[in-house]
Amino acid sequence: MSVHLENIRKVTTQRLVEMKKRGEKISMLTAYDYTMAKIVDRAGIDVILVGDSASNVMCGNVTTLPITLDQMIFMAKSVMRGVKRALVAVDMPFGSYEGNSREAISSAIRIMKESHADCLKIEGGEEVAESIKRILSAGIPVMGHLGLMPQSINKYGTYAVRAQEDEEAEKLIKDAHLLEEIGCFAIVLEKIPAKLAKRIASELTIPVIGIGAGGGVDGQVLVIHDMLGLNNDFSPRFLRRYANLEEVMDQALKQYSADVKSGSFPNENEQY
Repeated sequence: MSVHLENIRKVTTQRLVEMKKRGEKISMLTAYDYTMAKIVDRAGIDVILVGDSASNVMCGNVTTLPITLDQMIFMAKSVMRGVKRALVAVDMPFGSYEGNSREAISSAIRIMKESHADCLKIEGGEEVAESIKRILSAGIPVMGHLGLMPQSINKYGTYAVRAQEDEEAEKLIKDAHLLEEIGCFAIVLEKIPAKLAKRIASELTIPVIGIGAGGGVDGQVLVIHDMLGLNNDFSPRFLRRYANLEEVMDQALKQYSADVKSGSFPNENEQY
């Protein structure tokens, strides 16, 4: 297959597994609306995550917990309209799947039917295994999420690196294998030691995507507002900024305001 055709071929869950097998790294970013999703997809990003991080960067909440199922579906529908190539995953929000597999499958089916997304992402290991199994039984692909799990922030009480102690590390390894065994097609590992993440990626046959988990995994994911410099108040060690759009926008907005107030906008060529 030519490089051109490979670049435009739709990314699927199976294609991600193929990428891991041949050692090709997987790129993943968040998007929450049509315009941004269209730009991200056009850039050739492999996976777009409609993340519950929208609760923070789009809604201004302190945690991801307040975002609702309806809000996630609304954003996912908008993203899907802008995507042609990337695999689109949608976070199942807090309260839509924990402890009740019937509610989990109902929430999952709503997201898939109403948004037309490709797959779902769920935080947790053994504790939510029954919900994941129920969703998988309906033919819905699931990406797992272990390590730092933002929906459990009230349990942790901190956003510090997870699994630094042996007991938690062993549970994480066990949960990663469990998620693969029950049928998850990929796993996100967030904010854990790089050595541990590399070990897990080497032991699993499914792709492992890292965020703050070092370079020994199969791919990387970042929140787009962070990597584009739209959220400069957030500067974790794992974040690399590829632009400073906050500064660019600030200058543009101030210039626009000045032009309006001075009467230089619109000029004769900008009116009918």
